Amino acid sequence: MRIHLPNRRKLKKTLRRAIAKFSDILTIPLVKPAAIIVAALCALLILAPYLLMKFTPDTGQPEEGRKTQASFELVNPPKDITIYRTESKKTETLDFEDYVKGVVSGEMPASFHEEALKAQSVAARTYSTARILRAEKEGNPSAHPGAPLCDATHCQVYRSEAELRELKGDAWMKKDWKKICSAASQTEGQLLYYNGELVEQALFHSSSGGKTEDAEDVFAAAVPYLVSVESPYEENATHQNEENSYSIEELSKTLKAKHPSVSFGTITATNIKIISRSKGGRVEKMQVGNGALTGRQVREALNLPSANFTIDIKNGAVIFTSSGSGHGVGMSQYGADGMAKQGYDYKEILEHYYRGTEVF
Repeated sequence: MRIHLPNRRKLKKTLRRAIAKFSDILTIPLVKPAAIIVAALCALLILAPYLLMKFTPDTGQPEEGRKTQASFELVNPPKDITIYRTESKKTETLDFEDYVKGVVSGEMPASFHEEALKAQSVAARTYSTARILRAEKEGNPSAHPGAPLCDATHCQVYRSEAELRELKGDAWMKKDWKKICSAASQTEGQLLYYNGELVEQALFHSSSGGKTEDAEDVFAAAVPYLVSVESPYEENATHQNEENSYSIEELSKTLKAKHPSVSFGTITATNIKIISRSKGGRVEKMQVGNGALTGRQVREALNLPSANFTIDIKNGAVIFTSSGSGHGVGMSQYGADGMAKQGYDYKEILEHYYRGTEVF
């Protein structure tokens, strides 16, 4: 079907007539000033948004990263923090946000996706803020009475910038340290909340083996936001199907030394078995000889990477095959990295692993 366009000469004549009529209208009293006012208003409406964007000071923080006004009172993170340094056995006071960057550097690989690093920053900031507030009410932990937190796995691993430079080298500092600092800075001041209250247990672990745990099944205390969830994107996680083998004699000697109050009796190949599992798939209870231990107790006694294990007894040896690393409660770090690579942002990652929580 052909579309017929109007004749160019006729179009030009029509346009000239329209311009002439408009010029005649402008000669009428008050019409010309009114037209000028209308034109000025139109120009202002078009230019105003541009001028606002052009001359409004830039905060340096992306719009989506700014705090959303909450319906409850927000907690202000501290400006400074005092930590116990395990190597020097002294306390040290430093800028709180610098501390957060040092924790992210100590707890999560810099190679992880930026959104995972942001999630780790919020979790670390929340965990430490909660510990500081608790210490103000109840005092510092007995393990380090001079400070609310230490720099080791007892609390959160922290490394100073100088320590990282010595440990990682200048190339790492130029690239990876800047990446971590950027992730932490983009979430500066942000914390996790549950039902209008600061989250007290923003726990995390390396990898879950596919599913996280209920806090109740690991630490014997229920926490509403620390419940078992799927963690499907852990293909790149370490500690998958990892085998550790012990002779029955070694197993017996180790477990009896670690748990002297348990009456194990004689441990043989026929009385070692898994009795029950948790919602997250980890060993809940295990028979060993005449005694019984939790999966966590077995994991810690044998230094296994996870309580998510199976056992196989062959030729007098007990083979533990485990998947995952850590206690399995809260955020899986490898799972967070996997989610980030699938397009999830840090808030979605945190809200997945800490159910019912919000970031502000």
